[in-house]
Amino acid sequence: MAPSAPPPPPPARRLVALALALALAALVSPASAARKIPASVTPISRDLYRPSDTLLSEIKALVARNPDRLTMDTVRASNKGYSAEMLVVTFNHVKKTVHDGSKIKILLSFGQHGRELITSELALSLLYILTEKRKIAGVDLSSFEKILEHLVIKVVPIENFNGRKRVEAGEICDRRNGRGVDLNRNWSVDWGKKEKDYNPFEEDPGTAPFSEPEAQIMQELSKSFKPHIWVNVHSGMEALFMPYDHKNTTPDGAPSHLMRSVLENVNHRNFQDSCLVGSGGGAVGYLAHGTTTDYLYDIAKVPMPFTFEIYGDEKASTDDCFKMFNPVDKITFDRVINKWCMAFLILFEEGLRTLPDDQVVSQGALDNWVPMGGEILERNMDQKSGGENGKLEGLDLGMQELKTYFRLFMLSTFLLMFMFCSRISKNRSRDSDEQSTA
Repeated sequence: MAPSAPPPPPPARRLVALALALALAALVSPASAARKIPASVTPISRDLYRPSDTLLSEIKALVARNPDRLTMDTVRASNKGYSAEMLVVTFNHVKKTVHDGSKIKILLSFGQHGRELITSELALSLLYILTEKRKIAGVDLSSFEKILEHLVIKVVPIENFNGRKRVEAGEICDRRNGRGVDLNRNWSVDWGKKEKDYNPFEEDPGTAPFSEPEAQIMQELSKSFKPHIWVNVHSGMEALFMPYDHKNTTPDGAPSHLMRSVLENVNHRNFQDSCLVGSGGGAVGYLAHGTTTDYLYDIAKVPMPFTFEIYGDEKASTDDCFKMFNPVDKITFDRVINKWCMAFLILFEEGLRTLPDDQVVSQGALDNWVPMGGEILERNMDQKSGGENGKLEGLDLGMQELKTYFRLFMLSTFLLMFMFCSRISKNRSRDSDEQSTA
């Protein structure tokens, strides 16, 4: 009797297998491996996915049609000859009747990995729901209107614009930015640590924490906006994750219980408990170091930082990157978009209900921010007038990390001085003994 076939690997291990396959391809032919798309590999579905320039143009037009709800910044930052540009859209409804200081602030980032095109399509659809669309798959959204009055939401539709351009040009498996760095490994918490299955093609953390302009912009936005809720949106599986990514555990105490409660309620109400819920490091099956979510929790002190994984095709070949990370037919595409738009609305409701009152306090201007080393390229008139009321004080890049390094330096200096003084004392004692003997 022939042995039965082994069971298919779990989603997390499939991603690891994909990473290894990509590394081998890069070693064989680094310049051309990513650009050649074999006939057996699914290409980008151009009828479903907008080119990045078209998607951003549609968002800008949406902002222009809804100046009472949406404002917009285009921001650029550079580092060592490499530049990145990012669009940041702010939703702030009923500005006159509800004081901004009492609102829940939410920061949403999409498209951190270039190959995950579905995430940016979700960002566009969510912005439509916040402004012009009143139904999701026939469901009336009017009941959420009062909730939205108590929120300020910043949306980054394409965090990794340069990386997405590489994917659109044919490097269909690439998740990195324009110079080959994984932006979700470029943050400072546990930065640079490498697991046994580390793949430099997939997980290059950069030359230092925040070496990449995209990470610098997002770090400064998180520090100046000070969100209560953060969501980093990815694809590859269906999951609702909380910290930590770099270790197989969740934080201790009441804040952790609140985060888990929010995710479990979203999972139950919208997904019938079908999503994975827990820490990224515990639930995915591998540890990730230098991630955005861990920084937002440990350093930026965001009360509720999450990672949402919105889609994954477990049956796709590890060589078929686009199909693994993105729906390729319209029925699945629409289902994913509608399901996750509703998940965000439920998240907003759960966050507003769950966050303690003492965490919702006024923290200054909501729209007046500039990334470290960056510049505002485009700011609409509504934000210009608001920016005149005060100037955001510059935040030192990585101040928390510098303080840690300084403490280590002082400790090592003290130990060296102690050893030096001990050596001198011993030498003097020995000389004294020799003289007395003589």
